[in-house]
Amino acid sequence: MRRPVLVVLLLLVGVGALFTAMSSDTGRSGRSKSADLTAAVRVPVDRERREVSRSAQRTAPSGAPESPTPSASPTPSPSPSPSVSPTPIRKPTRAATVVVRPAPVGGLSQVQMDYAATIVRVGEQLKLPKEAYVVAVATALQESQLLNLANYGVAESLDLPHDGVGGDHDSVGLFQQRPSSGWGTVEELMDPATSATKFYDALIEIPGWESMSVTEAAQAVQNSAFPDAYAQQESLATLVVAALV
Repeated sequence: MRRPVLVVLLLLVGVGALFTAMSSDTGRSGRSKSADLTAAVRVPVDRERREVSRSAQRTAPSGAPESPTPSASPTPSPSPSPSVSPTPIRKPTRAATVVVRPAPVGGLSQVQMDYAATIVRVGEQLKLPKEAYVVAVATALQESQLLNLANYGVAESLDLPHDGVGGDHDSVGLFQQRPSSGWGTVEELMDPATSATKFYDALIEIPGWESMSVTEAAQAVQNSAFPDAYAQQESLATLVVAALV
């Protein structure tokens, strides 16, 4: 009878120990779950409390009003100084030379009037009286019709600027002066200003030319075969000179 009783007791003790162990595990598991739940609830609560605390610090007035901390204003960047472009230095410009061509008179062309102006200008440069200009213009009108003529027999003259071609001996230019007679080179005599200068130089070498008639003074210089021919050009030459001086 003792052995069955002992077996029953041992079974009871084992069942009790087993129950106690299970209860202990269940309690620990429950406490762990409870702690996890509490932590899960506490985290948002704590976060909400911190947010409330921060909000209260921003909105709740304190004993002494805090002066707002001045925000650092950005340092203004220096405005760029206006660029000053250098004033361009103007170089002095030469006044354009305006050549005023004389208006033709007495039925002359512009070319003829330009040659007459050249003859008068040379006489002015030589400081000769107006009577000398009339003699020179009358001579050029009779000799070449106030045109710068080359000569068929003088090849060099054909290579120089000219307005027409003559054929009297070797006479060339406005005054039909002959290189072979010592008046000068072909190039000189084909230049209107130079040929006018040579005519005036010869005229003032004639004694008493100032008291001579136009035809007499012209003939004294030119030694023409038709000494009276210059007289017919006197009135036109006088008109032309009067328009130029």
